[in-house]
Formats: sequence, structure tokens, C-alpha cells
Amino acid sequence: MALVNENYLKLPGSYLFSEIARRVNQFKKDNPDSEIIRLGIGDVTLPLPPAVVKAMKKAMEEMGRQETFRGYGPEQGYEFLTEKIIENDFRPRGIDLTPDEVFISDGAKSDTANFQELFGINNTLAVSDPVYPVYVDSNVMAGRTGPVNSKGQFEKIVYLSCTEANGMKPPLPETKVDMIYLCFPNNPTGMTLSKEALKKWVDYARANQSIILFDAAYEAYIREDNVPHSIFEIEGAREVAVEFRSFSKTAGFTGTRCAHTIVPKELMAYDSNGRAISLNQLWLRRQTTKFNGVSYPVQVGAAAVYSEEGKKQVRDTVDYYMENARIIRNGLEDAGYRVFGGTNAPYIWLKTPNNMSSWDFFDKLMQKANVVGTPGAGFGASGEGYFRLTAFGTRENTERAVELIRDRM
Repeated sequence: MALVNENYLKLPGSYLFSEIARRVNQFKKDNPDSEIIRLGIGDVTLPLPPAVVKAMKKAMEEMGRQETFRGYGPEQGYEFLTEKIIENDFRPRGIDLTPDEVFISDGAKSDTANFQELFGINNTLAVSDPVYPVYVDSNVMAGRTGPVNSKGQFEKIVYLSCTEANGMKPPLPETKVDMIYLCFPNNPTGMTLSKEALKKWVDYARANQSIILFDAAYEAYIREDNVPHSIFEIEGAREVAVEFRSFSKTAGFTGTRCAHTIVPKELMAYDSNGRAISLNQLWLRRQTTKFNGVSYPVQVGAAAVYSEEGKKQVRDTVDYYMENARIIRNGLEDAGYRVFGGTNAPYIWLKTPNNMSSWDFFDKLMQKANVVGTPGAGFGASGEGYFRLTAFGTRENTERAVELIRDRM
């Protein structure tokens, strides 16, 4: 008799965005003439930059010729891409990396979910609340948590509530934790940490031999000074942090799949005898065993992001989405909503009116304004009473959505 991994049975009945899709599909079935504007799931709408498309076409032609065909590539990624990443994203910020500290992958979602495999199941983890669900669910699947309680929180996880009282910023844990998930600019709240605030987290991790799993997928959207683009801008972070980045929301790779994870050689965890173990080497071992690497044409396309033409096109894309964020933020504020984010991130986090539950607000917004967003409760207990909208729609749909919310809600 084959037995299931019963940790999966601890999870809620459906993934957040699957439940959203179910409700939207039911609404469309009941209201076939209604036109839905989707500002919920963080998928992009602008196409790949022309420089990327051109490079990928050339790479595909190479794959069609015997003399330039490539089979299996290096699981860690081609050095022509890792060198571009180091040269453009890190070295200008005073961060020195070597190519074997950069791991190319098929997405930050995959890596943030998979990296926990390197840690023992008895580690205590801390997450911001609200939180990107993948951080929690992947650890539940691994057996690192207890059952879920009436608040929707899992035993053995330390939830760090981000509230209006603390500026939507997670407080340092009051107890010792081993693994810390941080995402800045934050999904879902759109908030950021200053360098001084992030240094406190690095100092905490160094003092407690903790590991910070730092999701920087939205760093390209940062507009304000003194907001770090990488945790490795903070002294000592190489000893305690891994960083996840993605081409999805900056260069339109959501359907193409390419990302990268930085694992410094100084980063150590410990065995039961207190012996230091290199996480860089463990992650390399994991990837070479379970991952065959990102395809050559996709990596060529990612490298084209760093061409002069590619840089300009990506800046234009980011600027487009940030203008959408400004339109949503200003429009909602003018309509009387309390709003967070949208300044250094493509996410707008709003307080639901009259203490309405976030799922009730979801249904009302869809039914009255035909606009779909994401209920805050889907991101954790502290997300209840809040709602997320994304700036990844078209300009026309963004402006129309704000108009509908203002007029019908």
C-alpha cells in the first residue's frame, strides 16, 4: 500500500490563486457578457523586449545547425549569463561575486520553494505576515510545521505581523529562529526596508546563526534612495543570506522562465555535531541532481537584457508598470481608500472599507466593478481586511479599473 506524504494534507484545500481562478470562472459563467479586468495575479502583460526576442531567435537558429547545436548545458547556468549578472546587477553596488556563486534557474518561485530542502525539518522558521504563500506551503510540504490553527497559521512557524502600527514592516523575532524569509520590495504589501532596517536583520542572523532567505524579485522597481537593491549591500550578509532574483517581472519572462539565486561561499549551516557545511556546495549538489538547467535560448535571451538596447527596453517596461502603480495608488487615495505600496513596487495594498473581509471585498469588487484583485487573507492572518492590486495590467485596463472602482464602489 503506497502511503502519501501526509504533510500535504495540512494545506488548505486549494492554492490561493487557484481559488481566485475558480471564483472568476464561476462569475464569467453566470455573467457571460461581463468583461473582467484582472489586477490580481502578478503576471505581466507587456511582451518580451525586442532585444531579447532577437537574441533568442538567433540562439534557436544555432540550435538548428549541427555545428552550433547544444545539448545539456551546465545545471548552474552558462557563464556568459552569470558574468553579465555579476557585472551589471552586483558589481556597480560594490558587491563582489564569483560565477560559481550565481545559480541560473527557471524561476524565483521554484528556488524559494526548493531551497528549504537544504535544511533540517526541526529548524524553526519565521515569515512576515502577510506573506507570499510559497514560503509557507513549501515548508509545510517538507514536514517542518505542525497543523494549521483556527487563524490559518501553522504551528512551529513564527509569524511576524506587519501592521499599520509598525508601518507594514516585520518586527525582529522575539525568540531565536533558524530560517527567516524576507521579501523586499514586498509582495504583497509593496513596502520596502531601509539599509539601516535591513542591517538589523543581518545583525540578528549573525548573532543567532540564522539564515535569511531574501527574495529580491522586485528590486528593479525601487525608486527611492537608501532602499537596498540587494541584501549583500549590507556588511556581513554574505555569511547569513541567500538572495533570489528573477527576470519575470522586469523583462517579461513569466512565460519563458529564467531567474537566478545567489549563494555565497561563506554561507554555512551546521550538522548535528556543529560542523559547518557549505550551503553553496549543497545547493550545487541539489541542482545537479534534480535540475537540468535553463535552456540555452532562454539564457541567451536573459543575457540580452544586459545589452545597451536591452537595458533601455527593460527600463521602459518597468517605468510603464510603475506609472500604472501611480495611477492606481493616486486613484484609490482620491476615492478615500487607505493605501500602501506602489512607490517602490508594482503592488498596491489597500485597506478594505468598513472592516469588510478581504474575500467579501473580492466578490463585491468583481460583481460591482468587474475588477479582480487578490484578497489579503490569502497571504496570512494579518492580511485579513486588506487587498492587493497589481500594476501589471495594460494602461487602458488600469485606468478603466480605477474609474470603475471610484464610480461603482
